[in-house]
Amino acid sequence: MSKLTKKRKIADAKIDKNKIYTLKEASNLVKDINTTKFDASVDLHIRLGVDPKKADQQVRGTVTLPHGTGKTKRVLVLCTPDKEADAKAAGADYIGLDEFIAKIEGGWTDVDVIVATPSVMPKIGKLGKILGPRNLMPNPKTGTVTNNVAEAVNEVKGGKIAFKVDKTGIVHASIGRVSFSPEKIAENSHELINALLKLKPSAAKGTYLKGVSMASTMSPGIVIETKSLIN
Repeated sequence: MSKLTKKRKIADAKIDKNKIYTLKEASNLVKDINTTKFDASVDLHIRLGVDPKKADQQVRGTVTLPHGTGKTKRVLVLCTPDKEADAKAAGADYIGLDEFIAKIEGGWTDVDVIVATPSVMPKIGKLGKILGPRNLMPNPKTGTVTNNVAEAVNEVKGGKIAFKVDKTGIVHASIGRVSFSPEKIAENSHELINALLKLKPSAAKGTYLKGVSMASTMSPGIVIETKSLIN
């Protein structure tokens, strides 16, 4: 087991392990315990009362954070030539089809989001084993399979994120950077939580929002009182 660094020990000492923080308190504290020299990501880890093994309890969707994520996302648009001008005008970083399919087959996945038009999906289907585990596979449910590529690119660049419950029942999502004000961190957190609440499966019984923690890159987690997250 690796030893804790001096900075990590200082960060740990600032968190009361016996306390459950409100969202407002956590949004302030996550900035205070950051030990990185770069603008670290602020993430929420949300345990849901669902059984991901059951198809009727899968939780996935998208949400546009009011203050964005603080990260410029690299977007690849896979489309036919008639859509390339729209994608370029919207600010897509990479645009094309066959050449990028070949690159991905060769192991290239240096993008954050892939948008595709419905007509090219038959060609992209074979990339599922590469893109699926990286959450890069275009999907109509997340708005990344669409004929309106300009709108999709604008939404991603404007702060739209996709989320999905993992096999342990937890949703992990980046909701900002430590350079954000506590108010922006809290508002982005509320937006994500509200989106999850709206997606509660009817088959899920008992407590839905079971536990939430906030952490920045390389920092300890801050346990948040779930009541402070529900409007």
